Amino acid sequence: MVTNVSQTAAVESSAAQGRERWGSRLAFVLAAAGSAVGLGNIWKFPYITGEYGGGAFVVTYLACIALIGVPILMAEVMIGRRGGNGPVGSLMRLAITERRSPLWAIAGWSGMLGSFIILSFYSVIAGWAVSYVVAAASGSFAGADADAIGAVFSGLLASPGTLIGWHTLFMAMTVAVVARGVRAGLERAVTVLMPALFVLLLVLVGYAMTTDEFSHGVTFLFAADFSQLSTEAVLAALGHAFFTLSLGMGIMIAYGSHLRRDTSIAGTAVTIAVMDTVVALLAGLAIFPVVFANGLTPGAGPGLIFQTLPLAFGNMPGGLVFGTLFFVLLTVAAWTSTISLLEPTVEWLEEQHGIRRFTAAIGAGTAIWALGLVSALSFNLWSEISLFGKGLFDLLDFLTANIMLPLTGLLVALFAGWGLSRRASADELGDGTLHAAWHFVIRFVTPAAVLIVFVYNLL
Repeated sequence: MVTNVSQTAAVESSAAQGRERWGSRLAFVLAAAGSAVGLGNIWKFPYITGEYGGGAFVVTYLACIALIGVPILMAEVMIGRRGGNGPVGSLMRLAITERRSPLWAIAGWSGMLGSFIILSFYSVIAGWAVSYVVAAASGSFAGADADAIGAVFSGLLASPGTLIGWHTLFMAMTVAVVARGVRAGLERAVTVLMPALFVLLLVLVGYAMTTDEFSHGVTFLFAADFSQLSTEAVLAALGHAFFTLSLGMGIMIAYGSHLRRDTSIAGTAVTIAVMDTVVALLAGLAIFPVVFANGLTPGAGPGLIFQTLPLAFGNMPGGLVFGTLFFVLLTVAAWTSTISLLEPTVEWLEEQHGIRRFTAAIGAGTAIWALGLVSALSFNLWSEISLFGKGLFDLLDFLTANIMLPLTGLLVALFAGWGLSRRASADELGDGTLHAAWHFVIRFVTPAAVLIVFVYNLL
């Protein structure tokens, strides 16, 4: 038995040595940050900040990033680099090496399946962003009132052919990048898209600074009134801190498996978290002044991006240009996320079934596209269908966000803290004060916090 285990570990280690690597630390950081930066930063963070009162929520969110987000991010990258495979292969190999149960690979399966399902409906929403680029550029929002803007959105959702068309385009964009590999595809894409994203954001913030309400937006975003902070707001911050860094989806394990040994995991994790947070805050600075300047409410919920902001862009000077730029920004942010969501499944097909990357990307992309039809049709032809009291789109969202991702994150934290030997994690992170602090947090603090989010979301 021992001989078989050793032989298995040796074979997998040998396979990992020939693995394609990121060209540089910066390439990995941009790719990982691109995965983390997505619709959650540009779409969800501003409106939940608006719902929960601004600055106090932001401070709580930042604390949660430090206590939950960064430790799990470090754990996932570490597992990927040490395992040298995708999510399933890395957890399986490390479990064998550490003489733990191979059932720990369930965390890899759960993460990979979660990213598969999420991409199916994420692509549909990303298609909305692309359609709004066209609508904004063509002047559809110019001078429109709330009813006209609402009609644009409801008309988009009511047309199955239109939704499927944009969904198909976005999945094709995603497959085209992933099929080219780590260096020629992912790395080349993010080194263009991420700087473009930051430039677009800075241009939009620059415009927001010209409005009379910029100082109001800054105050709303950064002035902390903790008397307004409810238990629900704290739990929302806890949950968003976990999801915003693309944790629990197998992505960071897959990306970490291509990371060079001489790259600091702790340093890159902190850099990724900082970049992700900066984008979210810049999005708030770009959005809130425009919202306030037009007498709109910042806590408008999911409709903030697709109904409230188009109303503002349609009735302000330069709205056509800046509205178009905003939805281009939203599209770029979604694209950097979707390419990362496809990667775990493609790597599994490559490693476990020996399928060439090009074929694996097309096969996985087609399967995910087909599942995405369920979400697209749930807004129109299948809108009357419900399971467990939820529409099909909402059910997939609930299953992944409230069950699969927290469960995967919890298992990863437990494996990194209790399944891996202290020697193994110290070998990856360095045996010093930082490792000691991380080891304590990942064993006790992070699992407890994720468990709280898990139970709260279920209830």
